[in-house]
Amino acid sequence: MISFLVALVLLIVGFFTYGILVEKIFGVEPERKTPALTKTDGVDFVPMSPWRIFLVQFLNIAGLGPIFGAIMGIFYGPAAFLWIVFGTIFAGGVHDYLSGMLSIRKGGVSLPEIVGDELGSGVKYFMRALSLVLLILLTTSFLTGPANLLEGLAGLGSISFGESTRPIFWVLIIFAYYALATVLPVDKLIGRFYPIFGAVLLFMGVGIMVIMLGWHSADMPEVFGVHGLANRHDAAHPLFPMMFVSIACGAISGFHGTQSPIMARCVTNERQGRWIFYGAMVAEGILALIWAAAAGTFFTDPERGLDGIAGLQDFALQHKGEDVKALVVDQVSRNWLGTVGGILALIGVIAAPITSGDTALRSARLIVADFLHIDQKPIPKRLMIAIPLFLCVFGLVFVDFDIVWRYFAWTNQTLACFTLWAATVWLYKKEKNHQSPITNYKYKGGWLITAIPALFMTVVCISYILIAPEGFHLHLW
Repeated sequence: MISFLVALVLLIVGFFTYGILVEKIFGVEPERKTPALTKTDGVDFVPMSPWRIFLVQFLNIAGLGPIFGAIMGIFYGPAAFLWIVFGTIFAGGVHDYLSGMLSIRKGGVSLPEIVGDELGSGVKYFMRALSLVLLILLTTSFLTGPANLLEGLAGLGSISFGESTRPIFWVLIIFAYYALATVLPVDKLIGRFYPIFGAVLLFMGVGIMVIMLGWHSADMPEVFGVHGLANRHDAAHPLFPMMFVSIACGAISGFHGTQSPIMARCVTNERQGRWIFYGAMVAEGILALIWAAAAGTFFTDPERGLDGIAGLQDFALQHKGEDVKALVVDQVSRNWLGTVGGILALIGVIAAPITSGDTALRSARLIVADFLHIDQKPIPKRLMIAIPLFLCVFGLVFVDFDIVWRYFAWTNQTLACFTLWAATVWLYKKEKNHQSPITNYKYKGGWLITAIPALFMTVVCISYILIAPEGFHLHLW
């Protein structure tokens, strides 16, 4: 319990200390008009209230990531707590804040345009391709996951392709919703309903935390416990770099950089940026921390001499070949939250990935529109971009989910590296050539807040692809 509480306090304190430092280094200009006010079009550039933008941003970046990723991460042991805390404060929060604020400063442009402006036209073309691949893979992952959960609950029909089975009815239903959310104005579906689902996701996490601290605190994993920071996973999964890719959305995720520009087009004052972008990342870090602790606590079995992590690993062996992450969520929610809480938890787990999948497609549409310079106000022009994206996602639905997810995880973290390096260049140039006319803050070496996590994540991504089974499969040493 002590490790969990210390980690929780550090995340909150990090928002009010390091988050403020990052904001000052960036240099907000409250009097500068944002793209939401200067480019209002009623479709993508739509002014919205800060609390609504925060909940939408939180739900956009959350999805299955901070829940499933945290569950996968705790297999490695309590070291997962450290990566969630320090990754969120020093990497993820900085990444999300600067990707959102740079979009605002550059007129609401998409992530590839932000990165390309700082790293060159060649990188811009590469980022356009990489971002689209990432978003299409993520949409596919966040389409099949909820469809499988719904099929397990309600049935209604599936079809087989070779050895794979797909819940075709639910795939089509979710896909139809994706189409609407991708092309309709941002305030019609996303701005209206996402704050509700975001609140449900937060309520679910808080409920699980209260039950865990109140009745199961003695079983919670400790950073300085019996096993300490030792790797609890098998030899095929070395803690470095595997854990740092497994826990993505709960620490740092390149996908977030594609989502921040969506909400950057709705922000009405630069002062809102820290609460919306850095704050949503901290909220996601807290959610990941809760689920990592819950998964590492729930399966404690004193009669067999198993602590929570060993019990979780035993549970995974018993259900080999099944979606263990979804089963863990189901077990924890039903047993700890009861019927009503279990229903809310299930809604959160189903709604969260769906609402990240549709904004991923929306972001893909905006990226294509930006580099082809296609006005998105007319509906036919939105459909001209959206329909080919729909066809790509639908085709990938019938590819093995695990393969799609593994390549998504690495691509996701690689994208974060480029975003951090681009922010580093921007901060360095700003330090040399620019002083804000509104604020007096000027930090020497401010670019280090992005350069250090950029370097670390670059090492993680290169190491991962060299040793991973889906990469070069080299020996760790």
